[in-house]
Parts: sequence; structure tokens; C-alpha cells
Amino acid sequence: MNAGVSLERPAGQTHWIGRFGAMASPCEVLVDVDDGDEARRLTELAAAEAWRIERKYSRYRDDSLVHEINASEGAPVTVDDETAGLLAFADRCHELSGGHFDITTGILRRVWRFDGSDRVPSRTQVKALLPLIGWTKVDWQPPVLILPRGMEIDLGGLGKEYAVDRAAEILGHETDRGVLVNFGGDLRALRPPRAGHWTVGIEDPRRDRHAWCQITLARGGLATSGDARRFLLRRGVRYSHVLNPRTGWPVRQAPRSVTVIADSSLEAGMLATLALLRGRHAEEFLREQDVTFWCYRGVGRRAEG
Repeated sequence: MNAGVSLERPAGQTHWIGRFGAMASPCEVLVDVDDGDEARRLTELAAAEAWRIERKYSRYRDDSLVHEINASEGAPVTVDDETAGLLAFADRCHELSGGHFDITTGILRRVWRFDGSDRVPSRTQVKALLPLIGWTKVDWQPPVLILPRGMEIDLGGLGKEYAVDRAAEILGHETDRGVLVNFGGDLRALRPPRAGHWTVGIEDPRRDRHAWCQITLARGGLATSGDARRFLLRRGVRYSHVLNPRTGWPVRQAPRSVTVIADSSLEAGMLATLALLRGRHAEEFLREQDVTFWCYRGVGRRAEG
């Protein structure tokens, strides 16, 4: 039995909820099975995969692959197939976004700490880091990566959604019953429960643990990006954690929250992030992608798609 996993069955429901923590997020696995031992086994499989990905790609661990790459000092690093796939995906996102999605912007966390305080960095502090940002400066010839000295990569914008999909795929090989994987609000539904569908709440950016709308999901991925938990507030101005890699400053006029449904959690997360990076053009971008989405801008409630 894994001490990091808890299990409960809500009253009147046919599914179990397994819970654990990973990637600084509360994680849940909903499995529509009758046997509690089977529900625990499936939850532990999902937790093990989440913890594996966290160990491998966390920027906060000195034993992770990301740390090895960031400490390479300009030397070539040959990556495995899994990492090459993630870097290729990041490369495509960079291209699709016109350079706005950039996994080298993580270095800005040295001056930006989105902890809800009013500590906004100076323009001088931000400007000093700009020479160390830019995916086009990285030599990426799969499977070899050469990261210029002083630069860093950060896969945090992809890791959680990737972990959701990987956990869901593993459970899909283990059971033919309804499964929903939820890591910190990024979801993947493999199959619906016997009740017919999963009910999902989209978090209200204004109130912790409240939903501003509820949707139903039978299959597919869902991801939400926004500033509900990661922001700064100074003199009435709210600074979102979504940063423009060219300026080093938060994207202006972006929605408070963007939620997207797609085939996978990784795809949904990518589209939600790219929409935020478009600022006031977020809704226009999502309509062009022909996906189901919800945007919250803080004045009233706005659902589209």
C-alpha cells in the first residue's frame, strides 16, 4: 500500500476517487470500478507515473534531466526518445506561436515570483535576462541539444499535461471502465462512467475552490491556463504569470482564465497557453482553431466555442 495515496467513494456514486500530490498540485484519479482494491491499484499506477515524470523533468530537482541540461555549460546533451518528443512538441509550439511560446523563458523566475505579493521587478532586472532567452539560440538537432552557456530550459508549461496523458494511457491498458485523470485541473477522460459523463467545474479566478461554470466530459482532454493562483498585485494592477519572451513582462490584456477541450490534455494545454499569449486576441485565436473553449475576463462570465 502506498502511503502517498488516499481513496474514497462518494456517497451515491459508482466511482472511486484516488488522491495524491505531484508537481506541486493536488491530483485525482476517478475510476468507475466496484472494487476498492482495484481502484487503489489503478491510482497507484497513475501516481507512480506522475512522480516519475516529476523526478525526470522538474526544474527544482538537482537530479533531474532538466537540471543536467541546464548545467551543461554549452556542451552537447543527447536526450532519450521521450525527451526528444517533448522538445519537438515545444519546438512546434514555438513555431505556431510566432515565438511567443518559448521554453527558455523559465530563467525569468529569477526576478518574477508570482506569489500574490506586490514585488514587481524593475525594468533593469528584467532587461538583464533577455539575452539569455530565445529558443532560436538553442542548437536542437534531435536527439542532440546544445544549450548556450547561461541559458535554461523549463518544461513546466508541458509537464503536467504530458503526465496526465501518460497516466491515462497506462490506465487505459489496465481497465476498460470509466477513467478520469485530473492533475491540478488538467484532465483526460478515457471513457465515461456508468452515470453517462463526468461533471467538471472550471475554477473561478476570483474565488479559491469555487467553479464559475460546470461542463460535462465523456472523452478527451481539458486544460485551463490563467492567473488564479500565480500572479502579482501592485497598486491595483494584476500581473499574470504568462510572460512575453521578447519583453520579459506579462502579456497584456489576456483573459484571466482560458479553458480548452481537445483530444489530449497536452494539446488542450498548448492551445490554452497559446491563447493567453495572444492577449486581447485570445478568443479570436481559439475560434480559428475550431475548438471548444471558455474564456473568463473578469467582467461577467463569458463562454464560447
